[in-house]
Amino acid sequence: NRPASGTQIIDELGELHMDSGFPILYTSADSVFQIAAHEKIVPIEQLYDWCLLAREICHRPNHVQRVIARPFLGMPGEFRRTTRRVDYPLPPPHNLADDVGDVYGVGVVPQLFGGRGFRDTPRTQSNEQHIKALLEALKSDARLIFANFEDFDMLYGHRNDPAGFARCLEEFDVMLGEIFRNLVHDDLLILTADHGNDPTSKSTDHSREYVPFTLNYSLMKKENLGDIQGFSAVGAAAAAHIGVPFKREADAILSPAKT
Repeated sequence: NRPASGTQIIDELGELHMDSGFPILYTSADSVFQIAAHEKIVPIEQLYDWCLLAREICHRPNHVQRVIARPFLGMPGEFRRTTRRVDYPLPPPHNLADDVGDVYGVGVVPQLFGGRGFRDTPRTQSNEQHIKALLEALKSDARLIFANFEDFDMLYGHRNDPAGFARCLEEFDVMLGEIFRNLVHDDLLILTADHGNDPTSKSTDHSREYVPFTLNYSLMKKENLGDIQGFSAVGAAAAAHIGVPFKREADAILSPAKT
């Protein structure tokens, strides 16, 4: 019942959990309430039921954004998290599809929005699976595709593995080439991140670097956007391209004058 790295807390308390059957409850720097349990000790559906109960508890004034089921397997000294993680978010205040139309999510993204507004698709669990799903999405008629490639963070950043992080970047660079080859003339591609995760820092938690914000758009002149204050610029750029209203128009990077 304290802040911790997900991999470290399982190593530290996993054996006690196996002996007692009690779940491991922990948080991080994010607004999350995480419940870890060994799949051989707690059936996966039981873990999901506990998360639904926690979702009812984590309301105002604390209003935790996500409750996360964190199942794992293995024996003490070799625990590993499994791919049956499920996120239970606060419901979004607005259905994205009402303004945008068909939205295609890849990876954990649809779960982050409670599925509201997203096409019903199987959840992918790794960068290798994500790129296959993203290339399929690019063939669809979806107006907005929102993909999350989390291996950098989950497998390498949180485990302080700079060599693995570097390999992951090289692999993604190849994937990026495939993405470019599947874009059409007026597609807008935004590459960004929601936080830093320095794999060489002492901490295994998120670090606080400036995040990248790169736009690839055939009708936009090449320029250095400089430092942009506020993550809302990402949403504003996407909204301007699709042609839907955005509450903070001043954040828009794209505008009719530029396009």
